[in-house]
Amino acid sequence: MHILLAALLIGVIAGLRTFTAPTAVSWGARFGRIPLAGTHLAWLGSAVAAYILLFFALFEIVFIDLNPKTPSRTGAQGFISRLVTGGFSGAAIGITADSPWLGLLLGLVGAVIGTYGGAAFRAKLAAALGKDLPAALIEDAIAIVGAVVIVACLA
Repeated sequence: MHILLAALLIGVIAGLRTFTAPTAVSWGARFGRIPLAGTHLAWLGSAVAAYILLFFALFEIVFIDLNPKTPSRTGAQGFISRLVTGGFSGAAIGITADSPWLGLLLGLVGAVIGTYGGAAFRAKLAAALGKDLPAALIEDAIAIVGAVVIVACLA
């Protein structure tokens, strides 16, 4: 997979689930799929970073996403969070091709696509299924599998 396409797609994943994208990038760096050694983001490949991000990603999926009181992802707080993690994750992927700024930009664009596209997809799926929980779980699966596939196709 081309690095810049991966940066865009990891941004889409951030739009679906805020912490899934940086978690995937961290584990990708840890397992050598995303070569960050010698860069300012080398710390992402550490065990500490990988496990902390994994904790945040799991916490988000279990306690935040499934909580009916959680504000909309398109609200300011949720949207900005997705932009930050999408841009950061895209930059981390882009840095491996000496294009961190383009990776950042593509990660941001992907985060916008994932945020609004994911919200629309989940709303339609929830309406079709008659409940939000199955739609949320399907979206979780798409985000996790998508992140794994993106990272696996690198390097």
